[in-house]
Amino acid sequence: MTASVVLNRPAHGFAALERNAPVVPFDFSRRALRDHDVALDVLFCGICHTDLHMIGPWGQEFPLVPGHEMVGRVTEVGAHVSDFAPGDLVAISVIVDSCGVCHPCQAHDETYCEAGPTSTYDSIDRVDGIRTRGGYSDTYVADERFVHRIPDGLDLAGAAPLLCAGVTSFAPMRHWKVGPGQTVGVVGIGGLGHLGVKFARAMGAHVVAFTTSAPKTQDALSLGAHEVVLSSDAAAMAAQAFRFDFILDTVSATHEINPYLTALHYNGVLCAVGIPDALSPAPYLLASGRRSLASSGAGGTREIREMLEFCAEHGIVADVEVVGKSEINQALERLRNNDVRFRFVIDMSRD
Repeated sequence: MTASVVLNRPAHGFAALERNAPVVPFDFSRRALRDHDVALDVLFCGICHTDLHMIGPWGQEFPLVPGHEMVGRVTEVGAHVSDFAPGDLVAISVIVDSCGVCHPCQAHDETYCEAGPTSTYDSIDRVDGIRTRGGYSDTYVADERFVHRIPDGLDLAGAAPLLCAGVTSFAPMRHWKVGPGQTVGVVGIGGLGHLGVKFARAMGAHVVAFTTSAPKTQDALSLGAHEVVLSSDAAAMAAQAFRFDFILDTVSATHEINPYLTALHYNGVLCAVGIPDALSPAPYLLASGRRSLASSGAGGTREIREMLEFCAEHGIVADVEVVGKSEINQALERLRNNDVRFRFVIDMSRD
């Protein structure tokens, strides 16, 4: 049964008032704290490519407040919260609730909730039936299960994109046990790919970056790649045949996948996390090497917390451009044109 709705926490954010519209200042209310809720002031919020999709064709209900890569400071906790206190630095990722009883939820892989997870924004709250609103806002309220402590020492602006781009790259590498002695490819040196390079290097793999952009060669090497392959060079791609244990493909545009399948040795895995509109794998390439084509979503609470500790241990954060609130639309337009190195983050204290 849907609970009665109590909205008593004023919030100021930025919303698209209609589909494909720019974001504009938008006042609304967050819910009153439930017993297991944590309220936080949002300090930094990453701008994700998903935000463009949600403001555009994917959005369900407008006005829509985007944002699912948040770092903030706790201001208040519910009556039954014991693990967080006002003043704590915390983070929110891409989901804020799940059924809690299916197998993925019991394994703390809540992003794969069989009943469907509750997204951080533009989703329906499981308790009160109200549409969720995201982190382009001065405050947020979430159940403590989906609030993550920020380890000491992480740059807060650089940590924000870890909550989506970071865990989306980290989780499949952990699942397929990337580590020393392996050769790992990362396709695309953007918001996800630059973190993929950092993670694979820190995990001890030999890292090869694939890019269509020759100017990104030095960037990839600086991020930790041992080698860089220009994927538009057919001879260079042919030379990669049977080399790779694991390839993380972060490209969201439709692209040719078969040269990367050829680059896998037998039993190799290509994990496509960019989720392009279409992929056309040649079945014989999969069969001829017992190769696997897979995908992965953003991680659940277990993987997010493991990733944050891993990042603290290895000094990993995203490379970011920090913008003020008045620059959000400019940043969204630049992101639409792939003009960012490598992730935009909004400083919610800066106009």
